[in-house]
Amino acid sequence: MIMHYNVNKIPVGVLGASGYAGRELCALLLNHPRFALAFATANEQRGQTVRLAGKPLTFQAPEEASLGAAALVFSALPHGASLTWVGRAREAGARVVDLSSDLRPGHDGGPAIYGMPELRASGSGTLLRESIRTADVVANPGCYPTSILLALAPLVAAGAVAPGATVIANSASGVTGAGNSPKRELLFAEVADDFRAYGVGNSHRHLKEMTATLASLGADADLVFTPHLLPVARGILSTITIPLVRPLDDALELFRTAYAGEPFIEVIGEQPALRDVIHRNVVRMTATPVQGTRAPTLLVTSAIDNLVKGASGQALQNANIMFDLDETLGLPA
Repeated sequence: MIMHYNVNKIPVGVLGASGYAGRELCALLLNHPRFALAFATANEQRGQTVRLAGKPLTFQAPEEASLGAAALVFSALPHGASLTWVGRAREAGARVVDLSSDLRPGHDGGPAIYGMPELRASGSGTLLRESIRTADVVANPGCYPTSILLALAPLVAAGAVAPGATVIANSASGVTGAGNSPKRELLFAEVADDFRAYGVGNSHRHLKEMTATLASLGADADLVFTPHLLPVARGILSTITIPLVRPLDDALELFRTAYAGEPFIEVIGEQPALRDVIHRNVVRMTATPVQGTRAPTLLVTSAIDNLVKGASGQALQNANIMFDLDETLGLPA
């Protein structure tokens, strides 16, 4: 069904609204002061009504969605299934924020602006925020890349990473990062009281996105990325080890300068924890020199909520920028 929206609000639609990221996005949109839901689709859950943000929402079948009724369409469809619907939404005249990996760097889905507003574009040094503002299609970053790339970007820009270095990123994520399709290994009894690595040997699908983006920024380094599964619902904590050209007099100052004025990046003097970021659209990070190594080395730790800044919150942040709204509008900081 078509949702009723105020004529002074901007109509938007969500494809794939029944997944964890889709539901999170719908909840944010239902309380947004300038966006209104024109439709929210689901496949297996079509016709079902759920309560999100204290309000009822009925999912409709994807083929019943009036794509032309929306000024912007968020696609929270599975990887591999999203690209076709992005094309349909564009044909209907809607701008798109795609939460899948189909259009991200390192993938061959087609031209799209990378939706990491705080990242600087390669070469020009201009923030991607400026390209997002006029984009027709934005590829929303993955959760792991958000936690890692923003932690590395200031060091790459400053030329502080040792040439030919191997950067090691270990990230631990809550189980919502795997989606809500039934999987035996994600049952409570399988996850509780356990902690394990997966996607080992640089085989995780997010690696392409990270290496392509780092290369575009001019990084001369290898990235070894190992994700881990935490027995919690949400959140990502990344610890990243970076060999340096030289010791840094004040590593935190480099990050504070790079992200000065950014509303959703917090550079702090202590170690971030998941409890600091849950249900917030922020990246919280710190940097610590590593003792006892022959080469100068820095450890950067970052924490995000994988469903907010790692997915739906960042998607809404991009949508705010695309429609010249206050970037922080409707987002939990």
